[in-house]
Amino acid sequence: MTAEKQRPRWTGVFGAPLVVGVLSLAGLLAALLAGDFGRYFSWAAVALPVLIVTIVWLRLRFRH
Repeated sequence: MTAEKQRPRWTGVFGAPLVVGVLSLAGLLAALLAGDFGRYFSWAAVALPVLIVTIVWLRLRFRH
């Protein structure tokens, strides 16, 4: 018997990017539609992709 390779589920591949995208979109909409809460939420939500890219870049840059 041969063991078949299991393909990753689509949620394992696209789950995190979808969550980041939805949060970014929610942040942009909150900046337009919500009051004071929307202002602060939008800053956090729109900064999230920048934070993720910075963390990954630093981890790759200073890997031993």
